[in-house]
Amino acid sequence: MTGRNLGSLRGALLVGGSLLALSACVRDNSFDADLRGYGKGIFSTSDAALQASADRPTADARGIISYPGYQVAVARQGDTVDSVAARVGLPASELAQYNALQPGVLLRQGEVLTLPRRVADAAALPPATAGGFGAAPAGAAGASGGGIDVTTLASGAIDRATAGKPATQTASAAPAPTKTVVQTGAEPARHKVERGETAYTIARMYNVNVKALADWNGLGSDLSVREGQILLIPVGAGGAVAAAPTTESVTLPGEQSPTPPPPSAKKPLPKEKTVAAATPVKPPPAPDLGTTTAAKLSMPVQGKIIRGYQKKKNDGIDISAAGGTTVEAAGDGTVAAITKNTNGVPILVIRHTGNLLTVYANLDSITVKKGDQVRRGQPIATVRASDPAFLHFEVRQGMDSVDPMPYLQ
Repeated sequence: MTGRNLGSLRGALLVGGSLLALSACVRDNSFDADLRGYGKGIFSTSDAALQASADRPTADARGIISYPGYQVAVARQGDTVDSVAARVGLPASELAQYNALQPGVLLRQGEVLTLPRRVADAAALPPATAGGFGAAPAGAAGASGGGIDVTTLASGAIDRATAGKPATQTASAAPAPTKTVVQTGAEPARHKVERGETAYTIARMYNVNVKALADWNGLGSDLSVREGQILLIPVGAGGAVAAAPTTESVTLPGEQSPTPPPPSAKKPLPKEKTVAAATPVKPPPAPDLGTTTAAKLSMPVQGKIIRGYQKKKNDGIDISAAGGTTVEAAGDGTVAAITKNTNGVPILVIRHTGNLLTVYANLDSITVKKGDQVRRGQPIATVRASDPAFLHFEVRQGMDSVDPMPYLQ
């Protein structure tokens, strides 16, 4: 694995693992998708209620929502990229490429596709493309010119779902042509998904509710996103547009730390005003680790630490271990989540007493399942083969990552 690929893997592991750890810390199996507040040991949505998102505008007869700067199309049940393209009057290949899809792909009901360019009003389109949701897609007409090809319209998934049933399809009547209505409210920001990002990380970037993000874009129940997908960022209930995300420099494995610019002789240093303290400043008290300190964790694998903890840059430690090395639970607890990030790298989260979470990433051959009770030292997986091979391990107290070293013995 090259240094560049390893850097991409590290970024995905850090973001995905950290946020999955937070989403796993729930009580009574209730899930607070926005992850806004944390108090008394459970997630709270009180702050999120103050930042509620508005509903997505209603699409017109062709499924188009028009804004001054761009347009999007909303899919209906049974739609493919081809049928949506035919309905709005665009080439299927152009619409598919712009949305990081393949032509003919079956879409979810309510899924949003961004149009690569503005399309004409429904009244100005020819009958083949100006129809409503029931209009036949390009190439759907049979030899007689009046049939609809079910395979093209609904792809193989519909064929399997209707196996043994008559393959019939009735075209709905086309709605009366209407002029495109341009939304007059706030225009939502758009975000193009990059490798390693998840719905949770994007929602946190813009400080919006992840459920609202899913509703606005028609995401599936697993909230999965794909690289290159264009997402609409929900508008606030008061019409406020989400601010652009802030970025910070993150040093990945194999890269040198950024060097600050040297002082310039042409630009003098700012003047410092020294004020003597009236009373001596007392050092802050040592943090109370509570039950966690008394019941320390064990190393999940034995090996050299090749990258240490650094708040907001590396929220855990990377432990060198050969591919196939057994990974053990660092302490007694319950398996809270087992998932994969957008690069397909497995991530496992264990919830312990004292509101403590441990996160294990870069895994393979996971031997436990969600909800299992595990004991300290119990094998839970193996280290994934990579170059170099390592285990990424995090400890989280509530919502905050903490340095794992004081907890390990």
